[in-house]
Amino acid sequence: MPSLILILELAAIAIVFAGLPLLYLWKKPGYSFFQKLNWALVFLTFDLIVFGAFTRLTDSGLGCPDWPGCYGTSNPFHALSDIQQAENALPTGPVTIIKAWIEMIHRYLAMTVGALILVQVGLAFSKLKSLGNKPLLGSLGLLVLVCIQGAFGAWTVTLKLQPIIVTIHLMLALVLLACLTAYAQQAWEEKLSAVRVIRIRPLPAQWLLLAFAVLTMQVFLGAWVSTNYAVLACPDFPTCLGSAWPETNWGEGFTFWRQLGLNAQGESISPVALQTIHWAHRLFAVLVLIVLGALGLRALRLATPVLAGLGQIAKLLLGLLLLQVLTGISNVVFQWPLVAALLHTAGSAALVFCLVRMSYWASWKPFIQKKMA
Repeated sequence: MPSLILILELAAIAIVFAGLPLLYLWKKPGYSFFQKLNWALVFLTFDLIVFGAFTRLTDSGLGCPDWPGCYGTSNPFHALSDIQQAENALPTGPVTIIKAWIEMIHRYLAMTVGALILVQVGLAFSKLKSLGNKPLLGSLGLLVLVCIQGAFGAWTVTLKLQPIIVTIHLMLALVLLACLTAYAQQAWEEKLSAVRVIRIRPLPAQWLLLAFAVLTMQVFLGAWVSTNYAVLACPDFPTCLGSAWPETNWGEGFTFWRQLGLNAQGESISPVALQTIHWAHRLFAVLVLIVLGALGLRALRLATPVLAGLGQIAKLLLGLLLLQVLTGISNVVFQWPLVAALLHTAGSAALVFCLVRMSYWASWKPFIQKKMA
């Protein structure tokens, strides 16, 4: 159990980190403070996902092998002797001073997002009479989600980077990003205006739902590749080890509850299982390109001067798909460079953002009317 002093020190760090964006938003003119905070949370969560990928890709996930602190302290400065001792005992191991700082900065960013969501809950509660209970209930849901995400962050450390835990941790981060984006785009306070804006929703919601389902599966496969370190299991492109259809072992590759680098029997996972994981991600990428590409083109055709926002998001979606293809190939051809790997993760998060933003112009009505006819 963490000590009370550690909890208080971490809480103070979270308050300081959260206070900086709050001060900036307070002084920044424009929309209401509540609305600015909601969009700031989207931006910071996106940054947190990318920095989380940086933490994983630099093998810093166990830079501090305990949780929530670092060797029972709130920062690596106080744990310097323990870190140096671990580094001297195993120079190529997971604990170094740089990795410890990377891991703790990631935790500080996560605490900042959590603290800002608490502020969001407080603001939503203060506006209960004017806005109703929906903003408060939504914000409380976000608070529960970020707490669950924090629990998986702890298990990531205590279970020593177990692949399924790390994968779920990334998936929940993207779910949090999606929910924060959906919450921010509600523009709650604009509903108080006497002027009612008619929103045109020409995008079929069932297309968007299909895109969400396909992207979710592909993100899971990509996370499974990364957490199992299977990126270079197929070191060539477009073939895998020179074969158009490599040898596979789906059972071993997709046994979820096992330790990092081991199979279900506790033995070293086979190269065939790793190339199966990699190959599954490659194959499913084709379906993602077809479905999301078709959605982006459809949205572009529907965009008019009145729907300029939809057209911009559609262009961004198509551009991100191209980025994902280029960075995915670069990860293989150039042997998993850090920049390409980070861009690949950032592109996945940005695709989630785009789909949620497109839901602003989506409706089930065309689908319902067609079925009724």
